[in-house]
Amino acid sequence: MTVEFAIVGAGPAGMAAAVLGAQLGLEIAIVDEQNTPGGQIYRAIEHAGPGGPLGGDDLAGGPLVEAFRASQVDYRPGTTLWRLDPDGTLFVESAGRGATLAARRVLLATGAVERPVPIPGWTLPGIMTVGAAQILLKSADLVPEGRVIMAGQGPLLYRVAAQLARAGAPPIALFETAPPENYFDATRNIASLWCGRGLFAEGLRLVATLKRAGVPVRRGVRGLRAVGRCSFERIVWEGGELAGDHLFLHEGVIPNIQTSLGLQLQHEWDEVQLCWRPSLDVWGQTSLPNVAIAGDGGGIAGAEAAVLSGRLAALDAALWLGHIGKAERDSRAAPIRQALDKQRAKRKFLDHLCRPQRPAMVPLEDEVIACRCEEVSVGQIRGAVRLGAVGPNQARDFTRCGMGPCQGRICGPIVSAVIADELGRPIREVGTFRPRAPFEPITVASLAGLGPGEP
Repeated sequence: MTVEFAIVGAGPAGMAAAVLGAQLGLEIAIVDEQNTPGGQIYRAIEHAGPGGPLGGDDLAGGPLVEAFRASQVDYRPGTTLWRLDPDGTLFVESAGRGATLAARRVLLATGAVERPVPIPGWTLPGIMTVGAAQILLKSADLVPEGRVIMAGQGPLLYRVAAQLARAGAPPIALFETAPPENYFDATRNIASLWCGRGLFAEGLRLVATLKRAGVPVRRGVRGLRAVGRCSFERIVWEGGELAGDHLFLHEGVIPNIQTSLGLQLQHEWDEVQLCWRPSLDVWGQTSLPNVAIAGDGGGIAGAEAAVLSGRLAALDAALWLGHIGKAERDSRAAPIRQALDKQRAKRKFLDHLCRPQRPAMVPLEDEVIACRCEEVSVGQIRGAVRLGAVGPNQARDFTRCGMGPCQGRICGPIVSAVIADELGRPIREVGTFRPRAPFEPITVASLAGLGPGEP
């Protein structure tokens, strides 16, 4: 099957691009791993009510989801993209069956992933990311039983803590790892502070919610370690320890670049957000002429910015595919671009406030697991460097790190940071993994299901 415009991901950016693209007359197919539209921020929004534990930001996407449902695009939920060729051929799997889809133009709207938090003991049962806990709350109305401790930094940490409190399961403590200098960096730039005043006010509201729920917040925490024999039992930090049953960790989010790296698109190191991101022009165009990227997959800016970038990508696709002229594209894009600039300006405040510190990226202890899939430790990565590995791909040959089911999505940032630290070089010079298809685990039956007439 061939379509004009294929979109990967039905989050804010993908839905916005699909809605506007359909209005402009594009033939669109959109594939998404989830069974309902919304992405992470608007996950299961069609079943969430105003009286539930979610906040306004999580419910704000209702009109967008409704417009997407009414757009009559070829929506394929529960579909995994496991390979994408430069010519626009998508290899997908759904319900255990493989298929291909050819597109003249492709938009990657794959969103963000949580930055790994490799503290000692982070692989113990009972420990998960804050985002994973939120997925359980949104998708299945599940809240943890027992004593919950939350640690890290970033707006999602406070938002999920407040949601758990509203759901009747408040954490017993929240440990914030942002050092005092982060607050100074965020507030010393008057322009950044003024643009981020709304985010600052929202943060104060979340803190007030936690205070009313009786959740103690300890700031400036250092030296976090998770301790337990068969599962998580307590958290230890410089100056104290606290027993608990569950530990939820979070140190911000970074772009999901697995597919863009697999396509060997040009990427650049973001020194502000401390992560890799694709090199894009103002329309989201990548270094491959027929591929664009919108949303947090191109740089973390939030849900509202993702919607706007999705619309810009749809306008550019309509021009590229011959549905509108350049003058119409530019005139319709002007107010969108102005709104997008305002959203990105807000982000500067958060980027400085929530900048990860070195211990969050480079574990000091050699015994900390770096690659969970292959159980490769930080010490083994350092040993590979001493044996001659100068980058993640060489370290993979030495240790098998990044060769498990996640294909380096989780361990990639850790491995690059450890190698850079061991070599005394910037992470941008060390590089990152080069993923290869399949990007997601697939079965032999799915490959067989492609049929003899397909690649």
